[in-house]
Amino acid sequence: MSKTADTPAKTDAAPPAADTPAPDTVTVTLDEPIPRGDAAITRVALRRPRAGELRGLNLAQLLQMQTDALLTLLPRITQPTLLKHELEAMNPADLIQLGAEATGFFLTRAQAASLPE
Repeated sequence: MSKTADTPAKTDAAPPAADTPAPDTVTVTLDEPIPRGDAAITRVALRRPRAGELRGLNLAQLLQMQTDALLTLLPRITQPTLLKHELEAMNPADLIQLGAEATGFFLTRAQAASLPE
């Protein structure tokens, strides 16, 4: 019995650029930057949560964008990780924008594709 090395198949597709978000990631530009140390956070990436990251959350409250539910979920799915006290102090318009993007992850891909742009 001989062993052969598995060789990956060639593809014509270029690898994604390092700064290109994955399909399950969205980036939000904040209206009001969040101060952190000597810098400010102006853009936040959100990634699709996994089932375990929804533990302890009431999904109906999350879909209604209730503040407490968002304050629990967002630190789990943001990059850079936003801390609860930063979220509590943020501009409400930015919180709503982050919440809208986060709740959008609960649509199936087919549902999202059927929405008008």
